[in-house]
Amino acid sequence: MGSLHKGHAKLIKSAMDLDATKSSKVLVSVFINPLQFGDNEDFERYPRNLENDCALAKASGASAIWAPSFEEVFKGGASSHFQLKVPSNLEAHLCGPKRPGHFDGVATVMVRLLTLVRPQKLFLGEKDWQQLVILRHLINNLGLPIEIVGIDTVRDADGLAYSSRNKYLTPEQRQKALALPRLLANAAKEVRYGNSVNLKDLQNMLEQHNLEVEYVETVDPFQLQSTKTDQKICILAAAVNCGGTRLIDHTFLMPRPPIIAIDGPAGAGKSTVTRALAKRLNLIYLDTGAMYRAVTWLIQTQNIDPQDNIAVMRILENLNLELNQSEAGDQKILINSHDVTEIIRSPEVTSFVSTVAAINSVREALTIQQKQIGIKGGLVAEGRDIGTAVFPDADLKIFLTASAVERARRRASDLKSRGFATQDLNTLEAEIKERDRIDSTRKISPLLKADDAIELISDGMTIENVIDSILEIFHSRIPKEVWPIDHP
Repeated sequence: MGSLHKGHAKLIKSAMDLDATKSSKVLVSVFINPLQFGDNEDFERYPRNLENDCALAKASGASAIWAPSFEEVFKGGASSHFQLKVPSNLEAHLCGPKRPGHFDGVATVMVRLLTLVRPQKLFLGEKDWQQLVILRHLINNLGLPIEIVGIDTVRDADGLAYSSRNKYLTPEQRQKALALPRLLANAAKEVRYGNSVNLKDLQNMLEQHNLEVEYVETVDPFQLQSTKTDQKICILAAAVNCGGTRLIDHTFLMPRPPIIAIDGPAGAGKSTVTRALAKRLNLIYLDTGAMYRAVTWLIQTQNIDPQDNIAVMRILENLNLELNQSEAGDQKILINSHDVTEIIRSPEVTSFVSTVAAINSVREALTIQQKQIGIKGGLVAEGRDIGTAVFPDADLKIFLTASAVERARRRASDLKSRGFATQDLNTLEAEIKERDRIDSTRKISPLLKADDAIELISDGMTIENVIDSILEIFHSRIPKEVWPIDHP
């Protein structure tokens, strides 16, 4: 709505950066929408400085700025146009009850602007979280071919979230207002330490800083319904009045860092994708498939019959399995002090790993280790039952697959790059199909797609395409301000 600041600049720069070819046009719209102001709100005095807005937009990389009049957007007046009504459940909490009609005005003008402009992508700040969620629902329900890209909240050096209305604050009022982001951040920290948040106490602390509290609530981030603070992720939001200036802010409460579980059949590219995704998100890479391969190698080198339960149990009792990760993100697999990183990818291990993975005692031992690694969260894990048996509570589950023909081609390429002899593609395809049959029909932890997993078929996609697709899904579940790419 104008009076652009560094938060808006980040939206523009993010739009520019997303297009590697720099061939797209970035349009900035400035329109102070009277439909979203209440009778006693600040429409008349809302900050307006189009000259400064044009300068900031240009400096940030915008292709054009569009500042239409009300008549240009609503020819003949608002009464001559359809006006939308936001579903009551999306405005039952947070700003909705105190600002009746506000989000109806937002939805109405957004549909009008989008109809006129017809963009491919719409960049919106996560600071106005409730507005962002409502617009996501709106675009989805109307079937508009527009992708919404949320950009995390930008804060000034003192911690106050950038807002056009911050200009109303006197220096003294601004100092009082800093209690809002500080107390919210402290609450998020307490949750990470395993403590709970008392909303009444939080309200009292805000009031002690002479802030008039409109609401302090925790809601589900995507349906905006009231929820408890012990959920996997929820949003803690507050609105306060400071010297007559209404300020909103929020934080996300997440008891542990996220877990991403990537399942799928052999040869679907799980290891490559998981390793790269973990690096992009600065999460731990857990290659469960390598763990089963390492045990398979050990059983083979010791000439143990996999049907000999006593012998298998004996090596499991003395098992020392290590997954060490370098700063560069490379992983070394050691079993009983032997570096088996490369040898476990050999055809001999590959052809036998399904048999070993079906042994109950092996799965039990390795599942216990994997769950122990995942207690604190913060990892991307791959395997054939990672989302069903090991991490059923993962924040995101991806079932990554590809046709048998595609997987055979990838397998041949991988063997060649590692210096192993390659078989013809028909033989590899037959072996892959047989392995799928074994993995999906075994009694112990069969290959299954979890009910809440998202299937991603990677035929014709590059590794980077797959990673970008998963990141897009991830940030639809975990907002960027909670866990941005290259999270520190």
